[in-house]
Amino acid sequence: MSKILIVVDMQNDFIDGALGTKEAVAIVPYVKNVIENFDGKVFFTRDTHFENYLQTQEGMNLPVPHCIKGTDGWQIRAELDALRTTDAIDKLTFGSSDLIEVLKKETDIESITFVGLCTDICVISNAMVVKVFYPEIPLIVDAKACAGVTPESHKRALEAMKICQIKVINE
Repeated sequence: MSKILIVVDMQNDFIDGALGTKEAVAIVPYVKNVIENFDGKVFFTRDTHFENYLQTQEGMNLPVPHCIKGTDGWQIRAELDALRTTDAIDKLTFGSSDLIEVLKKETDIESITFVGLCTDICVISNAMVVKVFYPEIPLIVDAKACAGVTPESHKRALEAMKICQIKVINE
């Protein structure tokens, strides 16, 4: 049985860049520790947008250019990227169908744990997408290794995931 860790969008723009928060900055050392001590496979997702971002559905609703492919803000935080042993999964929207394709190549999955940013957007979206395809595999979210757009929306997302039978640890 293998354990999987999904590190969601730990990118510069979400940490201390265009959409950064002090809560996101604060979790970086803890996320690093989780990755370093995880006994299993680790995959990273990377929010990916292009120069036309402001003309997209998301860009019209969140008019803050961020995670534009090739920019410093798009890069995974250096101290975390140094730990990466697999290709990042570039995702064009909140939840990733490509993540499912990567997971389909894994056999005998014991559990899938999520950490990263933002709890209330991409962490919850990816956890729910994975739940659809793997309803019998325990899904775990490490609350201490996640941060939301606001502390309040972080807490609401954790509660929503609990209702959907996703285990939340380290609250």
